[in-house]
Amino acid sequence: MTSKFTELSIDCADPGTLARFWCSVLDYEVQEEDADEGVVIIGSPLVPEGKKRPGPVPPALTFARVPEGKTVKNRLHIDVNPTDREQDEEVRRLLGLGARHADVGQTGDEDWVTLVDPEGNEFCVLAGRRP
Repeated sequence: MTSKFTELSIDCADPGTLARFWCSVLDYEVQEEDADEGVVIIGSPLVPEGKKRPGPVPPALTFARVPEGKTVKNRLHIDVNPTDREQDEEVRRLLGLGARHADVGQTGDEDWVTLVDPEGNEFCVLAGRRP
């Protein structure tokens, strides 16, 4: 048997705010929140609990408070695909949620748009792929 990709952990300054942003981006919901520990876990409301879930598992995102800030470009980032609108419409929606455009050396010929979340973590909005 192999492993399933089930969770991505993201260090941040404000787990609650970042979790709310990503819930809005992905149509996720808060699944666990521990204010004392500074951890918020979000995930798809469509995934049943338990280790014996069949098929692909949408990964949960865990936001953990850390004292240090982000200093360099991410070596790992999230790509999102709009499912019910065109890429430019989705980019406008995400900008309205608090994302910002990011320059990470694009040439202008890319078929994706690079944005950053409210804490500066890069992510891309892809075009032409429909999950």
